Amino acid sequence: MHSLSTNWMDPQWLLDHFGSQFFWVSVAIVFIECGLLFPILPGDSLLFAIGLFISTGDFSMNLVVALLVLSVAAFAGNVVGYEIGRAVGRPLYERDGRILKKKYFDDSHAFFEKHGAKALVIGRFVPIVRTFITVVAGVSRMERRHFFLWSGVGAVLWVWVVTLLGYFLGNSFPALKDHLELAILAIVAVSVIPMVVEVVRARRGRTSTEAVVGETDEALDDQRDDRV
Repeated sequence: MHSLSTNWMDPQWLLDHFGSQFFWVSVAIVFIECGLLFPILPGDSLLFAIGLFISTGDFSMNLVVALLVLSVAAFAGNVVGYEIGRAVGRPLYERDGRILKKKYFDDSHAFFEKHGAKALVIGRFVPIVRTFITVVAGVSRMERRHFFLWSGVGAVLWVWVVTLLGYFLGNSFPALKDHLELAILAIVAVSVIPMVVEVVRARRGRTSTEAVVGETDEALDDQRDDRV
């Protein structure tokens, strides 16, 4: 399973390479993705793979302990991202680099503006938005207690839903391990659906607005012609 772009994006490679340390490497990756502005890390696929590997016995780890540790890592990453946004503020938001693209911040900000505190839960399941939404919350100076509450809910739901999905599918379909790459691609495809829906809605909204403006301009032109 080496057709993924890089080895570190491949949970099976990570397991083969790090062995018993695979889980802790995964915890570090989840933390970094959630807090240190690296949007291309494989958070969803790692959580799914951890559940799958535990169910198939590929590495020994208590499921509940794994869920708790991963939830703490995700929440801690959120807090770091929030504090970075709160401390650095607009200069970080306005930066447009190769990794920290301004478009990522703009999309996350629009998502945050539309959904408010719920964005910290919903955005958790959306790649890229998951990484930047906490920074946007910090830049916007969302009240800390409010942020901690919704961020914690989002972290726990994300970790438990995706990891348990891998665990139960692994129990029900043991052969899934041999097709892990396809399962991961399916997870990625499903996870981008909310973003696609938002883009389509935004475009429809712009189209409707443009149509209304066009009709208004035509009506004004007609009125001017009538007066003449």
